Amino acid sequence: MDTVPAAGLRDPVHDAQHAFRIALEALSRPGRIHVLGKAIEGLPLGAALSHLLLTLTDEDTPVWWQEPAPALQRWLRFHTGARSVADAGQAAFAVVTRPAELPELRAFSCGSAAAPEHSCTLLVEVPSLRGGPAMDAHGPGIRDRLRLEVAGLPEGFWAEWQASHAAFPQGVDIFFCCGGEVLGLPRTTRIGRLEEV
Repeated sequence: MDTVPAAGLRDPVHDAQHAFRIALEALSRPGRIHVLGKAIEGLPLGAALSHLLLTLTDEDTPVWWQEPAPALQRWLRFHTGARSVADAGQAAFAVVTRPAELPELRAFSCGSAAAPEHSCTLLVEVPSLRGGPAMDAHGPGIRDRLRLEVAGLPEGFWAEWQASHAAFPQGVDIFFCCGGEVLGLPRTTRIGRLEEV
């Protein structure tokens, strides 16, 4: 039987407050890389992703796991009360650990016209936040333009992301994580130079 240590945040109050500030900063200043947390010993999740999960989820936020490991589901439920769901469309948060096999964005809830905030936030562990295809990002929180180089995403992801703007203000928000680093991509961010994808 697979087991995961019950360890969570070392200092639950301080670490959660810090992680929440980083999460807000990452989404309000898209494309910038932030350092978040130290790895939790024995936990097969990156530091940034695990700290975000422990900080952002609670008993009212269903979580979808791309790789549903019962031990990880129990670990998160023990610390935050978050329950796991099998249907990505029902999730408030989605944990993606095989980014090359990221489902199409339409598989996740994008909220409704009346309540766009009732959408899914994706936590995506990627091999690197640098060195991927160079993309040109602009939008709120970005002065002029910013270069994104997230690695490991499926072909066509950026074209799909740009096309999703037709439904704005509905849409998903994404935290790209790599070890102890995180980069936010809110639905307000637009991507240019799609001909280079």
